[in-house]
Amino acid sequence: MSLINLNALREAQLHTDPFDFLVVPGFLSTEVLAQVNADYPAIDTAANHALEGLQYGASFATLMEELQAPSFATVLGERFDMELVSLPTTVTVRKFCERTDGNIHTDHKSKVITVLVYFNEQWDHEDGQLRMLRSKGDIEDYVAQVPPLGGTMLAFRRTDHSWHGHTRFVGERRMVQVNFLDQSPLSVAAQRISRFGTHFMKNVLGVR
Repeated sequence: MSLINLNALREAQLHTDPFDFLVVPGFLSTEVLAQVNADYPAIDTAANHALEGLQYGASFATLMEELQAPSFATVLGERFDMELVSLPTTVTVRKFCERTDGNIHTDHKSKVITVLVYFNEQWDHEDGQLRMLRSKGDIEDYVAQVPPLGGTMLAFRRTDHSWHGHTRFVGERRMVQVNFLDQSPLSVAAQRISRFGTHFMKNVLGVR
């Protein structure tokens, strides 16, 4: 039996203002969330970690396989009116958030669709909730705010105006990010280099 709820994805409302995005509560059931969290990677730093560099248990592995399976790409593509099955993907995993996270940005141009799945069993904080923004200059000018509550999935189409970010939060904030990328191998390489560069600037050079 599948761990993910594709029917919830099919039924979620697609918002188009200020860019295309959808929020899917119940993408993971409470039972699945508990299983996957028990097998979550033992991460101890505030950074995005490439899936292939981590160790984790069977339930987490199964979920990662399902998020990269054609069945998920097919349904997600139908929602955004795009063909995603043939596109390459990257997967990163996060456990902690630091004070330099949440800056307003659009994703790298190599990305076509970004998928975020959250694993926090509770979220009692006002901060750290992802905001879909109208512009790059005001974190308060948002059309939607999504708590990173476990079992919720958020997906959006990357554009030059798909601004998003969150207010400062320091602490545990579990999240998996799946990106569907442009077909070009250069785009995949560029995205990986960009992710490495961001980590290097923040954590090695101390640039904030």
